[in-house]
Amino acid sequence: MSERWKYQLKMGGFWGLFMVVFMTLFELKEKTVSQQLSEANFYIRAITYIVIGIFVLGYFNWKEKEKREKKQ
Repeated sequence: MSERWKYQLKMGGFWGLFMVVFMTLFELKEKTVSQQLSEANFYIRAITYIVIGIFVLGYFNWKEKEKREKKQ
C-alpha cells in the first residue's frame, strides 16, 4: 500500500471515528446509546463519515503535507 493511502486511512479514519463518537454523544439527550446502535441510520451515518474522512479529508490533508514537504 502506498504512503498516500496509509496516510489517508490514518487521518481520514481517525476523523470519521471521531465524528461518529461525537455525534453519538451529542444525541444522548434524545436517545440512549443502545437505541442509537440499534438503528440503521446510525450505521449509514458512520460509514458516510468514515468514507468522507478517508477520501475527501484524507486527500486534502495529503496534498497539504506534500506542499509542506516541498517547501522544506
